[in-house]
Amino acid sequence: MHYQTESWSTYLPAARPVGDPVERIERMAAESAVVIFSVSTCCMCHAVKSLFCGMGVNPTVHELDHDPRGKELEKALARLSGAPPSAAVPVVFIGGKLVGAMDRVMASHINGTLVPLLKEAGALWL
Repeated sequence: MHYQTESWSTYLPAARPVGDPVERIERMAAESAVVIFSVSTCCMCHAVKSLFCGMGVNPTVHELDHDPRGKELEKALARLSGAPPSAAVPVVFIGGKLVGAMDRVMASHINGTLVPLLKEAGALWL
């Protein structure tokens, strides 16, 4: 399984302060067709990454436990997704739009709406 993990130094410029966590999440989510906010030790995060990789999608993965401001981002993700803070990850964005946590991704996959969404975002061509 291979997926892209962005370097946090790309998103934390030294010369300027980092803005609001929600703005940062929205900016990061818009940079790739599929973006997963994850924690490296989370089994559900691993499962959602495996799902996309198995479909031939190369998601950008942001491991929050490797980010110095990861807890702040995790709280903002919980607010955005409506999840309790203890279940804030994984959170998936496709085409810059919030899809949600693992349950919503799986529901979309089962009901047949995930593949068209991935095609529309340019993450899947077949």
